[in-house]
This record gives sequence, structure tokens and C-alpha cells, in this order.
Amino acid sequence: KLEFLEVKNKEKSDSFPYNFTVCFSTMYRFSNVLQLVQSLEMMQLLGVNRVVIYKTSCNDDTQRILDYYTRKGLVEVIPWSMSRFLRVSDGWKPNLNPGDIHYYGQIPALNDCIYRYMYQSRYVALHDTDELILPQSVNSWLELLPLLEKTYGVDKGYMFENYVFPIRPPPPSKTLPPQNPAWKKVSGVNILAHLYHEPATLLNQYKYKIIVNPRVVFYTEIHGKMSPQIGSSVDSKIARMYHTR
Repeated sequence: KLEFLEVKNKEKSDSFPYNFTVCFSTMYRFSNVLQLVQSLEMMQLLGVNRVVIYKTSCNDDTQRILDYYTRKGLVEVIPWSMSRFLRVSDGWKPNLNPGDIHYYGQIPALNDCIYRYMYQSRYVALHDTDELILPQSVNSWLELLPLLEKTYGVDKGYMFENYVFPIRPPPPSKTLPPQNPAWKKVSGVNILAHLYHEPATLLNQYKYKIIVNPRVVFYTEIHGKMSPQIGSSVDSKIARMYHTR
């Protein structure tokens, strides 16, 4: 039996069904239900219209969450298992985790998403399930993008510095706000309890994640460093990436 793949992007368009699409790289052995729900709800508050998830494997509770948001129209799940055809690396260090394709195929997944949504979405964001790009002076991406276009130019990629909010108790002098007791029964990380970030280092600062006009890029990588002709590093006082881990 022959199988055919549709050739997409045959016609250019200036009209897009979505303003903002978020592309998650591969979801593998995933069970962080609470953080996934909180992140998807936060993205809707920010103005995200579509979240694309490349799924290798997850537990049953996560699958129920994916099914719910798929029915709602927010999420598109793309099966992403290549182990039938390739030896898939399960780590990011090639010398320790060899394979025919690096780290569950994260880079091909992100590039597929850019081309898949090139003429469906005005902007595409590339980051992980434990990351959120949050404005610092406005309330949503709908307000943020005009500010970025005015500051850095249009038809660009915007690179956001990485601030790590670790899984640790708050400093002794600080206390957390009250938490919903029902969430203690849900598996996963509560991002609302992560209020204090580690000091920014050069390593973390330049582990960028991006929001980009998908029609101006040819290729992307996991940490989204782009050439100066296309990419602009965003001042962290305007927006930054919150990495909860």
C-alpha cells in the first residue's frame, strides 16, 4: 500500500487562522500533569491560539489532558515515534547517548512545526512544556508583539533570555502565597510555587527560546540562536523566558 504526504505551503497567504502557535519539542515519558495544565491555561491567557505537541510517549493521565485540549481545539498532537526505523537517542549528549537521531528528534520536530504552520500562524513560538515566555510590562503576547516590532523591527525572530526557577524551597526570608490544596492530589510541578529564580549566568542567559515569524527562517535549533539579520535578543525588562524545573 502506497502512502502519500501532502505538499504544503504551495500558496502564500497574508491571512492566518492563528496569531500565535506554540511548538513543543518532543514529549517523551511524560507524566507532569499539573504543570502541563497550568502551562496550557497560561498560554491561553497570553493569547496563544494553538499548541502543537510532538508526542513520543506519556502516561494515561497526560493522554486524558491531551484529549481534552484537542477536543477544545487548542492542541494538535502529532505522533512522533521513530524507533521502528531509527535508533533514537534518549539523551542530549551524543557521546553518552548515541543514536541515529539526536534526543528523540527534537530538532526535526521543531523544524517540522515551523513549516507546518508557516502559512497558518502569524507567529510561532518554540519552547518546552516547562517554559513560558512572559511579558514584563504588558499582559499578553497580543500587546507584547507590537512592542517588539516597534523596538526591534518586523519580520524578525525574537530571542528571550532563560531564567531558571528551580524546584527548591523559597529563601528563608520569603514565604509562598496560599496554594490550592486540591493540586496536591495531581501529579506534577506546581509552577505557581516557583517564585524565585537563580542568578542569571551567561550560560542561562543565552539558552534562548524564540517567537518568530515562520516565513523568515529556514532552519531552527533547540535553543534558537539566530543570525543578527533575522534574530534580536529581547531586553529582559520587556520579556523573558521562565524555566520551571
